[in-house]
Amino acid sequence: MLTVLHIENIAVVERADIEFSPGLNVLTGETGAGKSIVIDALEASLGWRTSREIVRTGAKSALVTATFTGAEAESFCAGAGIEYDGELVLTRRILEDGRSSCRVNGVPVPASQLRELGLRLIDIHGQGDGQRLTNERWHLGYLDGYIGGGEKLEEYRAAYREYVGIKKELDSLAMDEGERERRVDILSFQIKELERAKLVPGEYEEKLRRRDFMKSAGRLSEAVRDAASCLLGSERSDGAVSLIEAAAGSVNHALRWSEELAGLAQRLTELKYTAADVAEELRDMEARLDFSSEELDELDSRLDTIKRAMRKYGGSEEAALETLERSKRELEEIGSSDERIKKLEVKLASAKHRAQKLAGELTEIRKAGAVRLSQEIDRELAGLSMPGAAFEVETAPAELGPDGGDAVRFLIAANAGEAPGRIAKVASGGELSRIMLAMKTVLSRADSVEAMVFDEIDTGVSGIAAQRVAEHLAEIGAGKQVICVTHLPQIAAMADWQFSIEKRVEGGRTRTSVTLLDDGGRERELARLTGGDNITETTLLAAREQLEAARSYKARRAKRQAPEGDRG
Repeated sequence: MLTVLHIENIAVVERADIEFSPGLNVLTGETGAGKSIVIDALEASLGWRTSREIVRTGAKSALVTATFTGAEAESFCAGAGIEYDGELVLTRRILEDGRSSCRVNGVPVPASQLRELGLRLIDIHGQGDGQRLTNERWHLGYLDGYIGGGEKLEEYRAAYREYVGIKKELDSLAMDEGERERRVDILSFQIKELERAKLVPGEYEEKLRRRDFMKSAGRLSEAVRDAASCLLGSERSDGAVSLIEAAAGSVNHALRWSEELAGLAQRLTELKYTAADVAEELRDMEARLDFSSEELDELDSRLDTIKRAMRKYGGSEEAALETLERSKRELEEIGSSDERIKKLEVKLASAKHRAQKLAGELTEIRKAGAVRLSQEIDRELAGLSMPGAAFEVETAPAELGPDGGDAVRFLIAANAGEAPGRIAKVASGGELSRIMLAMKTVLSRADSVEAMVFDEIDTGVSGIAAQRVAEHLAEIGAGKQVICVTHLPQIAAMADWQFSIEKRVEGGRTRTSVTLLDDGGRERELARLTGGDNITETTLLAAREQLEAARSYKARRAKRQAPEGDRG
């Protein structure tokens, strides 16, 4: 059950706290006052899609918090490992750029998980659900929701997925002879070309570095040769080695006069040997840099081969090698495809038989459910001032699909003696609203959702029909929490709790407030719904009579539903 809805900065609602109670909760107010905004805020708290336009102008973000209690709330927390202290609090913050965050009892959750949770907590009948009723592609889902055949449907869907998977694989192998030969030629050419390339991962970068090195070898060789000449000298000049050797000889000659030169003499001798060693290494390196033009041509040719293979087959050596392995596998599969096709055909026949069998079982469940659903909705419609209406669920065979082999559509004869016709063509707006209410009532008996929301279920309804809709909502409210947005005084009078949605302008800004009405407030609001702004003693008296009639109806209903021994 929804106990509190807290709203901040959503559209024209700056701040509101609405405390809902068990039974029938009704929201009334002028058109445009913001009644549907309350429902939009509730939907946002349940993870429904929102947009940044929902954020109040000038605000950085919007916030909505919905607090639930009950068995479903406790069960979810137990399954999700979330602490439950008697309340389940859903929080949704929407930023001005459209991004949002969701929490359950303070624990961050994705919006998708919040939507799944919402389906367990509350059933919202929006203004677009009437269009769904006229759209026949939704009818099968409504029937399945009634019969509760989820396990059988999932079993069928698993079998159907297996059947479709095998069929898809078989279709991919079932090519004509000409196409097969063309594919074999293409694969054989690719394999031959890639095997001839003899690709090795990393070879292209290695060969590229080697080629760049070789192209710079001329300048490098010249530099090495000049360095060696500086050390060893030439025909025209002495090199550093000879000059160091001469310096060492001079110092050694001077030792006779000063022993202090012994250390310098030793260092000069070592310097001479070091310089000579460096010179020899430079000569060896110069010899190694003597590359042949043939080697460079071979490198360029190899790089071109690798580059062409990579460009054609994926952009890298690894991708080209993967293409080679894939082509080999496909060629092998084509070669053995005849045998593979025979095996798949056997599997396909078996999978199709299983899917058809399960679809047949599903059909029988649906046919039986269709009869029961028709009967229950007929009873509900009779109580909604449509006594001559006949609702029919038509089932017909259809090609196997994800949901079975049935085509389902709803038909209605709005008046006695008429032939049933398609709802979209036969039902008026008011009749459509009552059919949808009857459908929701019947479906609600089969689920465990503890709260239901009706956003203007009274569209196109007036007079006695409006009174019957009000009574029907009260009947539902006896077993579930009902929240209803309405313009009808008949429904407002039947409420256990009535809230007034009022829009006003303060300080140049539009603000919407939500107020729980007392008895006097309810009388004035009912008088307004009946007579507009012209509230008189007559309209107030009529409002009091309407409220008293509603109380009497609910008292009689409670007495009828009480155990026989408790009836007074």
